[in-house]
Amino acid sequence: MLYLYLTPLAEDFGFFNLFTYLTFRSGVALLTALFVGVVFGDMMINWLRARQGKGQPIRDLSLEAQMSKQGTPTMGGFIIWLSVLVATLLWTDLTNPYIWVVLFVTATFAILGFLDDYAKVAKQSTDGVSSVVRLGVEAVVAGLACAFIMALHGAHTPLGYAEWGPLNDVSQLIATWAPTTSADPNPQSFAGGVAIPFVNDYFLPLGGFFILFGIIVIVGSANAVNFTDGLDGLAIVPTIFAAMAYALIAYLTGNFVFAEYLGIQFTPGTGELAVLLAGLIGAGMGFLWYNTFPAKVFMGDTGSLGLGGLLGVVAVAVKYEFALVIIGFLFVLEALSVMMQVGYFKLTRKLTGEGKRIFKMAPLHHHFQKDGWPETRVVVRFWIMSAVFALIGLATLKLR
Repeated sequence: MLYLYLTPLAEDFGFFNLFTYLTFRSGVALLTALFVGVVFGDMMINWLRARQGKGQPIRDLSLEAQMSKQGTPTMGGFIIWLSVLVATLLWTDLTNPYIWVVLFVTATFAILGFLDDYAKVAKQSTDGVSSVVRLGVEAVVAGLACAFIMALHGAHTPLGYAEWGPLNDVSQLIATWAPTTSADPNPQSFAGGVAIPFVNDYFLPLGGFFILFGIIVIVGSANAVNFTDGLDGLAIVPTIFAAMAYALIAYLTGNFVFAEYLGIQFTPGTGELAVLLAGLIGAGMGFLWYNTFPAKVFMGDTGSLGLGGLLGVVAVAVKYEFALVIIGFLFVLEALSVMMQVGYFKLTRKLTGEGKRIFKMAPLHHHFQKDGWPETRVVVRFWIMSAVFALIGLATLKLR
């Protein structure tokens, strides 16, 4: 919003030319979100505490000092989203459709998470919204977002957009759903294709199945981050690292010169997402100010579902979906630990009559707590791992 008013002034005042640069706007977006989070965080925490009473119900997992967290308010994701929203409205180009599709997914997932948190607080129970309902809503929202992104990608040309053709021409939009060979240079091949890490100039042709693939990416990302959010500061820092990686990827894939030099897919318009992601980084830092051990507030599903959904839809938008598995591998490990634990328990109970476990407790961070690691050691070591995974993911930009 502010960006749209400031850039026309560049013609008369050279200073305002700064606001035409993605890098500058990304920097001020980060600082804006950080400022909002730190300044208004305490106020929002007090507001949440006054309305939640006993705060988030804590499940007794027989872990040291765990029950001392009882009474800590949840829904701290509101701090993150206020910060992101202010930074986005001020510093992004609001005429860019990618900004709106990312905000749509993020807001919907955050609202779904809020309803889950509200149900838990109101009932003072660890049971919130039905998992079937939650996954169903997530899938529908993700599917709509992927269809829209596919239409935007269908308008792709070597130098930009063909006046958003698929949005105005039904026949072109339908054509984007037809599977094509990766060698086909037309925009529809780009729209329905998936880039493969470490491989140049190849898109796995999915056609209309790209939407199903995108749903898996977005919903999987949202729930993986949700599983990771179990200790003070554990989820937010890996999210910041992932956002840093994707901010750089969005900037590079949205710039024809850099994309051509690196041999990666050029996706015009996605560079603007770097500004939004910078806002997320600043918001995450502001939230960590209050969420670091011992946490004054938990992000809750209000934060974790929205954060995971945001990362997932950005990965789809910039056509760097498989890299999310590498960059967010910590989230993948957390989700896999739960799936393996539950699956193995059910299988062994069916075969032997007694369920057995692979880990001492799932998600994975609780396994290490059960193994005697202090909470802060688990958190910091997981932070280090997430930073390494993000760097490895970025290496896929050049290792081809």
